[in-house]
Amino acid sequence: MSFLQVIDVTLKKVKSQTANMLTLSNLTLGGFATLFITSGQFNLGALLIFIAASMDRLDGMAARRFGIESEFGKQLDSMSDMVSFGIAPALLIYHGILHDLGISGMLLAIFFIGCGAFRLARFNITESSSYFQGLPITAAGCLITLSYFGQGFISFSLHITIMFVLSLLMVSPIKVKKM
Repeated sequence: MSFLQVIDVTLKKVKSQTANMLTLSNLTLGGFATLFITSGQFNLGALLIFIAASMDRLDGMAARRFGIESEFGKQLDSMSDMVSFGIAPALLIYHGILHDLGISGMLLAIFFIGCGAFRLARFNITESSSYFQGLPITAAGCLITLSYFGQGFISFSLHITIMFVLSLLMVSPIKVKKM
């Protein structure tokens, strides 16, 4: 095999894994966000959630651009999204705002995570179309993370309401146009 053939094969392999590498960067950022949040570094955790959202956007674009969409990639993306936009934001809101509610705050955080998992499972078994059924977990996770920064402006009860409504929107039958 010539040097140019080796380069060509290598580039094809790198291209074929581009979307998965971006998906794994989403997962890594969500994992770090979770660790920072649980150690009390809420702002850094929130920032990492938003950066993970950028990686989530880029992985889908790369998969479509390079024609490398796969069932494996879809599953990996959902697992990564569960960490970055389900678990990390729920922990942020629980530890940063709802912790005084005790078990009730924990249940609300788990409810958000459960609705996100349901949403992703439904997405994974649904045929592709031009819309999402239910609010995508990425949007819900980013909105709840954004609400964290509104602590001085948003009442405690409104935080609870936002988290509950976003949870329900993820599992609702509403149709959201894909971008």
